[in-house]
Amino acid sequence: MLFYSTNNKNLKVSLREAVLNSLASDNGLYMPEKIPVFPPDFFSQIKDMSLPEIGFEVSKAFFDDDINTSDLETIVFESLNFPVPLVRIKENLSTLELFHGPTLAFKDVGARFMARMMQYFSQNTDHLTHVLVATSGDTGSAVANGFLGVEGVHVTVLYPKGLVSPIQECQFTTLGNNITALEIAGTFDDCQHLVKQAFLDKDLNRKLTLTSANSINLARLIPQSFYYFYGLGQMKDRSKDTVICVPSGNFGNLTAALFAKRMGLPVAKFIAATNVNDIVPKYLQSGKYDPKVSVATIANAMDVGNPSNFVRMLDLYEHNAQKMAEDIIGCRFTDEMVRKAIVTVYEQFEYLMDPHGAIGYMALDDYLKGTDKQGFFIETAHPAKFKDTVEAIIQKEIEIPSKLKKFMEGKKQSISLSKEFIDFKDFLLQRG
Repeated sequence: MLFYSTNNKNLKVSLREAVLNSLASDNGLYMPEKIPVFPPDFFSQIKDMSLPEIGFEVSKAFFDDDINTSDLETIVFESLNFPVPLVRIKENLSTLELFHGPTLAFKDVGARFMARMMQYFSQNTDHLTHVLVATSGDTGSAVANGFLGVEGVHVTVLYPKGLVSPIQECQFTTLGNNITALEIAGTFDDCQHLVKQAFLDKDLNRKLTLTSANSINLARLIPQSFYYFYGLGQMKDRSKDTVICVPSGNFGNLTAALFAKRMGLPVAKFIAATNVNDIVPKYLQSGKYDPKVSVATIANAMDVGNPSNFVRMLDLYEHNAQKMAEDIIGCRFTDEMVRKAIVTVYEQFEYLMDPHGAIGYMALDDYLKGTDKQGFFIETAHPAKFKDTVEAIIQKEIEIPSKLKKFMEGKKQSISLSKEFIDFKDFLLQRG
């Protein structure tokens, strides 16, 4: 299969080039030339399939022409070696827990898959591949741990100083080895802008082999579609329409869900739930896209003022806001609302959510009222990753899982840098 640029559908590349380059030469994001469609009987079988089994079938539809089937199976099953349970909170409303991987965040799925695919395509090369990743929290830890120790690859994580939780920070600043953490004096949008500028800088690309591990990379985006199939398959009542709510920041997770729908997944509606950085909900209402400087919230991984993957959403819907709004509704929530939801659900249902999951819960709960539909929301991270915030909300201490405790025992190794591109470029060139 070939992959085209969102800026020019005539600019097409192979899977290998799309994965290793991440961004098209014209600054567009890569999209598959066609999205495979599964027959109806496939969706009657998913209730009896494991997540890796579903992932393998979807992967074959996209990648079988480019990767040996046996190697592809290994990539999938090694990536998805942890549970993704669907947990019922109350009647007709459940959550898909995506925080049981190595770094306790949903991004483990895409990051682990991408690391293995990138390693596959980097075989038999004599140069170092530099992976650049901007993070507002969980992406950095998932990518860093997914690539830790991978030969021929060096990862540079850029994160906004003081704007990620202490536990998130220690997950990618304590690793060393082939992982470097850059503490940027700016916002997540500044970090993301630095990465994009690096890909477009001719001098850097002449001297270094650069690629991205953000969801702009297809190898991280497409595997995120797997768990929507799995989540729907675990819903007990298949006679009811199902609604899926996705807490959204950079919109890679929702874009992957839309890929799943194009593949035939029978979903009645998607909900794009945001914090006060509500650029996409406003677009769905007005048809106008107006990116802004991000605002810091307690749901920090969603503090994005110009989401990268929105261009893919526009491409899917041919820049037609009305068509997009037929499949997706958008809503936004304040920090005060998030705090209240965490307390309410904890007290009523003995279920503890992180701030991002709380946004997903509120949006889905509001939508389902007065309907005969059912749904699930994506719980993106373990609440202990936001320990100080969540404990202050519920006024109780929460236990830190052993996986997180190990990260917290490490020594912070990070480098402070300004948000100026010239400083970032000099750093990359000096490191070589």
